Amino acid sequence: MATEGIKRKLTAILSADVKGYSRLMSEDEVGTIQTLNAYKELMTGLIQHHHGRVVDAPGDNVLAEFGSVVDAVRVLRRFRRN
Repeated sequence: MATEGIKRKLTAILSADVKGYSRLMSEDEVGTIQTLNAYKELMTGLIQHHHGRVVDAPGDNVLAEFGSVVDAVRVLRRFRRN
C-alpha cells in the first residue's frame, strides 16, 4: 500500500457539556439559556486563546479541536477553576 497521498494529523479533542442541564432548563429555561450563551462565549474565547478551534456547539455541548494536547489541558484546567 502506497502512503504517498496520506496526510496525518495529530489532534486533541475537547467535548464539554453542562452538568444538570435538563434540571436547570426545567427550573428556569430563559435564565439557563442566557447563562449558557454567556459561558459558551467565554469558553470560545478561552479555547481560541489556547490555539484551539470550536468545531460545533449544539445545545449544552462545546466540541473543540486543538493541535496540541498541552493547549487542550490548559483549557480544561481553566474550566475547572471557574
